[in-house]
Formats: sequence, structure tokens, C-alpha cells
Amino acid sequence: MTTRSVNPADRKLWLAAIKPPMYSVAIMPIVVGSAVAYAETSTFNGAIFFTFVVAAILILAWENLTNDVFDSETGIDVNKSHSLVNLTRNKGLVFALGNLCLGLGIAGVVAIALQQQDPTVLGIILLCCGLGYVYQGPPFRWGYHGLGEVLCFLSFGPLAIGAAYYSQAQSWSWSSQLAGVIVGLTTTLVLFCSHFHQVDDDVAAGKRSPIVRLGTKQGAALVPWACGAVFAIAILAIVLGTFPLWTGLILASALPAWRLARHVNQFHNQPQEVSGAKFYAIGFHFWSGVLLALGFWLSTWS
Repeated sequence: MTTRSVNPADRKLWLAAIKPPMYSVAIMPIVVGSAVAYAETSTFNGAIFFTFVVAAILILAWENLTNDVFDSETGIDVNKSHSLVNLTRNKGLVFALGNLCLGLGIAGVVAIALQQQDPTVLGIILLCCGLGYVYQGPPFRWGYHGLGEVLCFLSFGPLAIGAAYYSQAQSWSWSSQLAGVIVGLTTTLVLFCSHFHQVDDDVAAGKRSPIVRLGTKQGAALVPWACGAVFAIAILAIVLGTFPLWTGLILASALPAWRLARHVNQFHNQPQEVSGAKFYAIGFHFWSGVLLALGFWLSTWS
């Protein structure tokens, strides 16, 4: 399959390929999980926190780089001008850089495990990496069977939040897992919304993403419900006393949620216009996560 010609000198394409806003997806579970741990145990280790953040960024970089490599092998990125493989025309280099990022990221998590003399966090992160590999990596390619959102929810939600909480408190918490469900949902929305503009390419490559299965109209109709579920879970957790009252600040992220839902419902069947949906989803993910973490932190002042 012939790859569409791209201009490697185009800085906008490089920014789109590197995806700087996407790295909030790696950072937010560490922020929220650590905030829950601080609220419940008054424990916060800055060195572990920053080591974990850097490690998470590096591991997500590995996933993004290797996904570009794996997608180049199926032909699904033939029209993707901001694919790093298409930009560099050097699949081996991209794959090597991705594996270097993985090695450095895992080394950071190993450092945390050695400091705590406890392999629990390392075990959880290795499981997350395994889920990240089967998402696009051969011979699994579970993302092509429509399971990417499930893998994303688990990896960036309950598992990542649980690891972040454990890295600070070396214990478990039901409230951190409930926060993990919220962060997992908002992260999954980012992946879900990234499919709207590439239905034709997905179908051509045999990828049965949720949007391919549902159609763009039904997929867009699900987005407001997913956003509403985030707020419903937070409100229920506050009413039950699982979350402190301050976490109600997350309701202030209703505006980015509304903008996301409006955008996908208005442009769901217009690939060029709807292509920015994932950035609206990142906005909702970022603000809901920051406000949730802030709520847990402020609760310690009461």
C-alpha cells in the first residue's frame, strides 16, 4: 500500500505527530492517585511523585511511537500525514526510540520499587504495559477488534490510579478505585473520539473500532451519556461519603464536557471538522482530573 507523500519540514505535522496535549493522559492518573493518597493518609513523597510522572510520560511515548510502527504495517495510516513513520520514513528508528522510552520508563518504576522495597507498583505498571502492547501489537491487535477502549479504561483508570495511590501510601483504597473509574472514563473518551474522523481508513484496514460498529451518529449520541456518567459517579461518591465534599469541584468541568458533546453531535459525519474531537475530549479529561485532584487536596484543609 502506497503512503501518501508528506512534507517532513512541516512543523505542524511534527507537533501533531508528537501530540504534546496527549501526555496529560499519562500525568493525570499520577496526579489524582497521589492526591487521593494525600487526602486519606497525609502522605506525599515528592521524589516518588515526580519519578512516576516522568516514567508515565516515557511509557506513553513508547506506546505512541510503537503504535505508529504497528499501524504502518497494517496500512491504516496510509493517509495519516502526521504519522512519525511517514514523516521520518524510518520505521526502525521510530521503533528503537519507542523501546528506549519504554526501557527508561520502566527503569523509573524500578527505582520506585527499590526505594519502597516493594514490587507492587512495578507489577501493576508491567500489566499496564502488557495491555498497551496487545492494543496494537502483533499478533494480538485487540484494538482492531474494538477492544481498545476497554484496555484504555483499565490501564489509565483503576490500574494506573491504584499504582499511583500505592506508590505514596503502600496500601489500597476504594475511593482511589472510584476515582480511577472517573479518570478511566474520561481517558477512554479521548480514544473513542479519535475514531470519528478516520472511519473510512479503519474500515479499509479491517479495524472494527466502536465508531465503525456503531456509526458516527450513534457514537456521538453516547458521548453526552459518558460525560454525564462521570458527574453522576462523583455526586454519588460524595453523597455516600466516599469522596470529600470538595471534590464537587469536578462539576465545574461541565463546560468542556458540553463543548465536547456539542462538537461531536454537530460534526460526527464530517471527518475534517470532527477531527478535533479528541482535543475537546482531552480538555474535559484534563479539567475534570485537575478539579478532582484539587478537591481531594483541599479536603485536607478542613
